[in-house]
Amino acid sequence: MRAGLTWPARAVTTAQTIEGDCWMLPDGYSDVPAGKLAAVVTCLEMSAPMERHVEIDQPGIALAPVEKADPAWYGDLYRRIGAQWLWTSRLAMAETELAAILHHADVDVYAVVRDGRAEGLLELDFREEGSCELAFFGLTEAVIGKGTGRWLMNHAIARAWSRPQTPIRRFWLHTCTLDSPQALGFYIRSGFTPVRRQVEVFDDPRLTGALPMSAAPHIPIL
Repeated sequence: MRAGLTWPARAVTTAQTIEGDCWMLPDGYSDVPAGKLAAVVTCLEMSAPMERHVEIDQPGIALAPVEKADPAWYGDLYRRIGAQWLWTSRLAMAETELAAILHHADVDVYAVVRDGRAEGLLELDFREEGSCELAFFGLTEAVIGKGTGRWLMNHAIARAWSRPQTPIRRFWLHTCTLDSPQALGFYIRSGFTPVRRQVEVFDDPRLTGALPMSAAPHIPIL
């Protein structure tokens, strides 16, 4: 869900209103069908590079660029980071579709490496002119709680704003209420400003088979 996209025209039902250029849900409760999940998605952006935040030294940890990432390698890391937050968008892609993104000249993939094993993912997408999306940003449980997130965000901001072949005017991301409870506050403290909120309704990936039924036990399966 990219902020600023043109949305297709559609009829407004009695349960919808228009505010500005946004389709609005009514106040109160809106039904969510069985087998679906609902999340509030917040889009945030940064219009100029921020000063580097203070970070904790990360001995034994390195940020390694991954050229033409292997989809199988990527899928394993993606699951290890994101299963607890129900990340599934990349799992639903055919291998050729995923490879086309990962191997694109304007998509940069980095791995956070500790003891020779990838324990974090940074993916910067420059395919939209003048813009960089922080497409994926996350760590496995092996390195959470050690200041690695701040260290990684400092690298993300520096790389997004310094890529010479693709100068940008906007660095942006989205997060949702299924992500870590600390995520939104972390992004705001990092210098991103919320610019849009949306409600996303989608199939529970544990019921479609994209993720095991044991994933994200804190989120009920209904």
